[in-house]
Amino acid sequence: MPHGIDIEEVKRIACAAGAAVLEVYGTEFSVETKDDESPLTEADRRSNVVILEGLARLDPAIPVISEEARTLPYEERCGWERFWLVDPLDGTKEFVKRNGEFTVNIALVRGGTPVLGVVYQPVGGHLHWAVEGGGAWKSSEGGTPRRLGGGAHYSTKDEVVVVASRSHLTDEVRGFVAGLESQGKRVEFLSAGSSLKLCLVAEGAADVYPRLGPTMEWDTAAAHAVAIEAGRRVVEYGTGEPLRYNKADLLNPHFLVE
Repeated sequence: MPHGIDIEEVKRIACAAGAAVLEVYGTEFSVETKDDESPLTEADRRSNVVILEGLARLDPAIPVISEEARTLPYEERCGWERFWLVDPLDGTKEFVKRNGEFTVNIALVRGGTPVLGVVYQPVGGHLHWAVEGGGAWKSSEGGTPRRLGGGAHYSTKDEVVVVASRSHLTDEVRGFVAGLESQGKRVEFLSAGSSLKLCLVAEGAADVYPRLGPTMEWDTAAAHAVAIEAGRRVVEYGTGEPLRYNKADLLNPHFLVE
């Protein structure tokens, strides 16, 4: 068990949280608005409780940063060697729209890098996971896992599949696509919600994901671990430096998954 954590237990926690999400999904749920204008539902809360309780049983000594829990000041968390980074319901806007493109994200971060990640899509039962050195995997509805990886870098291809968000398409992304086309590349545009965008690149269904708009660390960490183990890179846009976690400001810079 790399890092002393049983990935099977983390997968079970994510699936249990997903089941709690689906209980709410099938009802006429209400939607609140948080201080940052993002939506919040009972599903976010229930999933958060399941995850926090499950991770505490795994190892109560490992601290947790969750979107739906109070984040400690940087002065208190900057010395953490490792910690859990959790989004109990990534893609709440997709949840509200009832399009199924939302996930439960659980990552273990060590030294600023995700070393374990589980991304569970409750609608369809799609599960992505990875542990450092153990490869990236996907299964659907409990079926046989498939190892992810392979494929050429988008810069070497004549036809490039670009994945972007249904909810956050920006002029910068349109500019990125125009830049590819100016190089003579044919571009296919693939839309997806939540952290599934990173997973599509990890799977090879897409070649590159330019995220040129705001995201938080908990939005990306779990799928980042999957992308790394699938042989992909998640780098800051413009610098090429790996995306880092547990920063003073938990807002991610613009980045590329390639």
